[in-house]
Amino acid sequence: MENDKIVVGLDIGTTKVCVIVGKLNDFGKINILGFGKALSDGVNRGVVVNIDKTVEAIRTAIAEAEQQSGVEIAVVHVGIAGEHIRSMQHKGLITLANPEVEITSDEVQRLHADMFRVATPPGTEIVHVLPQEYTVDHQLGIKDPIGMSGVRLEGNFHIVTCQTTAANNIYKCVRKAGLEARELVLEPLASSYATLSDDEKEAGVCLVDIGGGTTDIAIFENGIIRHTAVIPFGGNIITEDIRQGCSVMTRVAEQLKTKFGSALSTEIKDDDVITINGLPGRPPKEIRRITLAKIIQSRMEEIIEFVAAEIKHSGYEKKLVGGIVVTGGGSQLQHTRQLIEFVTGIDARVGFPGEHLASGIVDEVNVPMYATSVGLVIAGLQPQEFSPAEQEVQTKGTPKVAARPQTSFISKIKEWFENQVANTGDFIE
Repeated sequence: MENDKIVVGLDIGTTKVCVIVGKLNDFGKINILGFGKALSDGVNRGVVVNIDKTVEAIRTAIAEAEQQSGVEIAVVHVGIAGEHIRSMQHKGLITLANPEVEITSDEVQRLHADMFRVATPPGTEIVHVLPQEYTVDHQLGIKDPIGMSGVRLEGNFHIVTCQTTAANNIYKCVRKAGLEARELVLEPLASSYATLSDDEKEAGVCLVDIGGGTTDIAIFENGIIRHTAVIPFGGNIITEDIRQGCSVMTRVAEQLKTKFGSALSTEIKDDDVITINGLPGRPPKEIRRITLAKIIQSRMEEIIEFVAAEIKHSGYEKKLVGGIVVTGGGSQLQHTRQLIEFVTGIDARVGFPGEHLASGIVDEVNVPMYATSVGLVIAGLQPQEFSPAEQEVQTKGTPKVAARPQTSFISKIKEWFENQVANTGDFIE
């Protein structure tokens, strides 16, 4: 990681827009310099559906983070999620000119860059190319081929794609807010940076990030990400179930969920009653807490069953020595961990980002709902493989966050396209 760089993570979520400003200290921990958040009204299931509302939320969160940190924010690392996210496995091959010469990072970079030219379905683009393992002259299972010799370099890659329109709308929102998006980072990948240990990734672990609109899954084994998936259900659908089941307003349903909700009805006493204010001119309303828990448990069981099915589909069901790590706002419901263990039969724990935090507003940020935001900062602090040296940005007065240009093939195409349409307007919403 780089110690002299300030990085900003921007999480554009279904329920909130969160901005975290961080800097690495001398001990490899992150000092949180600033934090800002705003309600998100323009995002549905991880996808921007209203540009203006999303831009306003970004500006509000950015202004709060700038005031708290004293940093003028210019560049951000943005998370991307949604049910449009897809992943696939793909193999690449290049022939080396001289078998006597050692493989260098240039050859690995060339193989990696070739993956950005892989054909994807119309209307989609590649977000990440994540190497699984390499093969040199039929020698399998190589993690790092640099320094070896051979005539054939093969690689197995996990490729993550997204809808081009979804990515373009994120870029548009960031630009309209007066910022530059340095890169898009898959949100479950960002969350894994903040909540998973290296030992867990080596042993085999499944990260489950329960957000407001979606539940994101990332499976690691032998230190490598092996499988990603998105389930189009999250905390908002639980709130909607409470609204309908208890005949209350959405605002009240959200408060009931966060303050009194439990994912296991068997842990709630039969005589516990919650009293809420009625509508004007009407008496207060009483709701049995066990009824609330049964509504939540029913929907949570459905989400967890989808998670279990995805784990089985990945083929790593028997390889999760590290169990399941659940994070995100949905993991803050009482007894979520116990329900996951009951439904899946796999050990589970709740993931907090505090392990990577050193100072600043740690107590406020060290909750599962901010795991993605912290992970985006960590992603920005990590050295970027296959990219040129950092370019410095001149600043006046308060420091500005330096930007590193995107260098992937798809980013070059995007830059060319943006130049062509610069005189005619922004991307189509």
